[in-house]
Amino acid sequence: MPPELICFFLCTLSTPNLSGGDALLPAPQSISILSTNMKHFLTWSPVIVQGATVRYSVEFQGEYEREYANGSWIPISECSLTTATVCNLTEDISATVAYKLRVRAELGATRSRWGTTKGFFNRAMTSLTPPVLRAVADGHHLLVELADMGPSFQFRVLYWRKGQESWAKDSQTTQLFPVEALTAIFVFTRVGREKPAESKVQQKVVKEVSSVVHLDTMEAGAEYCVKAQTHVQAINRSSSFSPTQCVRAQGDTSVWLVTALISSAGFAVAALTLPFLTWKISKIFQYCCCPAAVLPDTLKESEPPTQLILQGSEEAEQCDLMVVVMPSEEVLQLWIQKAL
Repeated sequence: MPPELICFFLCTLSTPNLSGGDALLPAPQSISILSTNMKHFLTWSPVIVQGATVRYSVEFQGEYEREYANGSWIPISECSLTTATVCNLTEDISATVAYKLRVRAELGATRSRWGTTKGFFNRAMTSLTPPVLRAVADGHHLLVELADMGPSFQFRVLYWRKGQESWAKDSQTTQLFPVEALTAIFVFTRVGREKPAESKVQQKVVKEVSSVVHLDTMEAGAEYCVKAQTHVQAINRSSSFSPTQCVRAQGDTSVWLVTALISSAGFAVAALTLPFLTWKISKIFQYCCCPAAVLPDTLKESEPPTQLILQGSEEAEQCDLMVVVMPSEEVLQLWIQKAL
């Protein structure tokens, strides 16, 4: 057999079968999973074909498919023949087991080989971030606003009066303690709030996020601090704590009101009595420094001298014309004296 014919047969045997259209497209590369706060996304690098739009399909395989379904794969309908290079796996990764994922490129009837993730992915590997919170002081009420992160999340909120945070500095653990461990540390109350037996730091576990969560009643004028961490019961993991936020309670308005009333009353009394006191003090100084000479009543002239002279002459005339009526005994005695 000629060498050229032998070479032709060898090349024919070594050439892959392209009739099925499974090797004309390269498989997607750089396949990875991004998972944060229980939201999982599969990403890959695009397959570029000049003048054509490449589509992608994604499938997953869980523990059940590997162990009991002969290693079958389940397609993700939301990521079937998609043009995006990212696929949301959150709804499909619903169990805390190991998953395998794969993706392939498709162009018409041509398909690439499957590109598979390296290793397994478990949703317990997700990255948990601290919650977004805002501490609010509404009068004497300590409130906290928490951003909703989904039904899987709970929040452990720590709060304390500023200056009593020694225990809070020791509470940097990222794990939410089980109830059995907490019973030795906390004194539980009926409202679901745990109070440290030897500390002023308190904690409250929030399972359902509303617009505002009430934590405690603050002392007037005191400053309180708050921090929180997220916890996912399904994977038994917690995030780190958020940055501490502090707010100050309003002062006691009743004390201020009483003080204002007393001040107003004192000002009114002072405004009324000050003129009288000033007049009285001036009189005292005038008496001490320049006393007034008091004349006897005999030296006082109640009427002008001319009036006194006229009044004296009138009295003299009245005396000349005065008729004195004497008793009969005195008249008899006077007559006897004259007769003798």
